[in-house]
Amino acid sequence: MILLQSSSRYLLQILSTRLQNLEKGVELDCQWVEFDDVRYHIQANVKNPNLLFLSVSIPTPPPETTFVNGLPPGAIEAIKATYGVVLQILDPPRDGFNLTVKLSLSKLPADEEHKQALLVKISSIREVVLGAPLRAILKQLFSRTARFDLNQLVSLVHRPNEAFFVFPQAEKVTLIFPMHFRDSVDTVLATSFLQEFVEARRTPGLSNAPPCLWSPSPPQELKGACSEALSANAGFVSFVIFPRHVEGRKMDRTVWSLLTFHAYVSYHVKALERAKTDSEETAKKTAQTRYFRRLSLKDGRGSFNSN
Repeated sequence: MILLQSSSRYLLQILSTRLQNLEKGVELDCQWVEFDDVRYHIQANVKNPNLLFLSVSIPTPPPETTFVNGLPPGAIEAIKATYGVVLQILDPPRDGFNLTVKLSLSKLPADEEHKQALLVKISSIREVVLGAPLRAILKQLFSRTARFDLNQLVSLVHRPNEAFFVFPQAEKVTLIFPMHFRDSVDTVLATSFLQEFVEARRTPGLSNAPPCLWSPSPPQELKGACSEALSANAGFVSFVIFPRHVEGRKMDRTVWSLLTFHAYVSYHVKALERAKTDSEETAKKTAQTRYFRRLSLKDGRGSFNSN
């Protein structure tokens, strides 16, 4: 559904470069921000070149979303299950961050293929942390176990001070995204894009994809949600996830696609906005060219007639 990859390409590049130049033992101190306001800070010193300290700051949750010790529910357990002894969680995290982990490069697998696969996993720590509660709910759907209350709305963070909502049921899980945009032009473009997006998913070739709906008003699953969540200016998008959508390797792609849905829409809205601007500039230049051509022709005729 969504083309964005779950791993941070920049983090993966830093880790790979560090391994390749480990013997040089240079100091490392790098900070950057990725989409949806996720910040990273990675450090290493000359004395212990095999140790890296990675800090991650995730979007600030809205009031209706529950965090446990600064992280989404189940995030600590997910980190331990995913990385084992390679990553050690530091408590407390570095100032200004939700999570700090210590990465021991000496504990990476000797096999090059397995080592690279683990580096990709480490670069996907954002998905592991933010996706932990959603993954747990979807695993419940697939295994038919009832760890979460059914028919109870769950709020999960995905953007700064914004949440999407999960409504788990015995046979399916419904996810609702209130679509907020600050700019009025973005709102118009997003609304148009979302309607076309939903319509396109009804084609026979996408019949196996999760059903998707768009509505200008809140769906019934959001009954009882806070007023801020119901004030989406670009409508509401709902996905219905069935067990077949999360079986096997489909789970990772489904979780990442849902976590980054707003970023996916924003990317296309900005592309539409650039295309619109380019089209207007082209039309303006074409009109100016035609005007100057007419003006030159008129002047030329006037000069000829005057001779």
